[in-house]
Amino acid sequence: MSHDRELAFVGLGGMGAGMARCLRAAGYPLVVHNRTAAKAAPLAEAGARVAAASGEAVENARIVVLSLSDQNAVEQVLFGEMLGYLRPGTLVVDTSTLSPAYSAEASERLARVGVRRIEACVLGNPPMAQEGKLRIFTAGERSGVEEAHDVLATLGQEIRYVGPVGAASTLKLAFNLILGNQVAALAEAVAFVESSGLDRERFLAALTASGFSSPTLAFRAEMVRNRSYEPPQFRVNLMAKDLRLAVDEADARGVGLAVTACAADRFTEAVRAGDGDKDAAVVAEPRSPVAEFPPRG
Repeated sequence: MSHDRELAFVGLGGMGAGMARCLRAAGYPLVVHNRTAAKAAPLAEAGARVAAASGEAVENARIVVLSLSDQNAVEQVLFGEMLGYLRPGTLVVDTSTLSPAYSAEASERLARVGVRRIEACVLGNPPMAQEGKLRIFTAGERSGVEEAHDVLATLGQEIRYVGPVGAASTLKLAFNLILGNQVAALAEAVAFVESSGLDRERFLAALTASGFSSPTLAFRAEMVRNRSYEPPQFRVNLMAKDLRLAVDEADARGVGLAVTACAADRFTEAVRAGDGDKDAAVVAEPRSPVAEFPPRG
C-alpha cells in the first residue's frame, strides 16, 4: 500500500467510524486518526493504518475526510493540529455539522494556504454509514465535489449538490431542527399520556400504526417503549448543539425559532442531567426541570 495514495480519515465517533469502515471495506487505502486512540482499533484490524497524530494522518493524503463533533473540535484539530501538514491542493471533505457562518470561514482560511474544502453533510445513522446508505448534501466548489465523487458515492446512496459553502450546513441544521422538534414532541406526548394514567406502550403502539408516524419517529418510539437509549444513534449532546446552532444562526438573520429554542432547552436539560451520551430519545424520561439555561446568541 503506497502511503501517497492513502485517503485520510480523521474523527472516529459513531458516524465517522461507520464511514471509515465503509471506505475500508470498499478497498480504499486508509489512514485514520482519532483523539481517543482505542476507537481506531477496529479500523486497524480491517487493514487501515493508524496514525498517532492528525498531522501524520494527513501529510501524504490527497483527500482528507473529517468527521468531528463540533466547531471547537474542528478549530482544534483542523486548524490547531493539521494545518501545517496539509499540502497545497489537498481536498478536505468535511462531514462535521457546523454553523454555516463558521463553515464559510473555515473554507476561506484554508484557501489562504492553498487547501480546498467542501461540505459533505450526511443524513443517516451509524449503521447506514457503515453500509454506504447515507444521504449527502455537498456544497462548495464543484471541482472539489467532483473530485470527491467516488469517495462520496461509496458512502452515500444519494449525493445532492446544494450550492456554495454554507448551504449544506444550512440544510443539515434544518433537517436536524425537524428531528429535534419531533423527538421533543414525542417526549411531551408520552409525558401527557402518562400523566393521565395511561400506559406509554398503548400510546406508542397506536402512534406507530397511525399516519402520524414516520420511520424516524417509529425508531425513536421503539427506544422510548423499551426505555433503552444506548447505543445512541444521535447523541443528546449533539442534538442540543445542533439545535442551538440553528437558533443562533437564525437569530443572526433576524428570524426567531421559538419552538426550536424550547426543544434545545429540553435537550440541554438532559445533558446537564448526565444523559449527554445517550440517544436523544432519552428526553422522554421524566426528570426534574432545570431552572436556568445558558444565554442564547
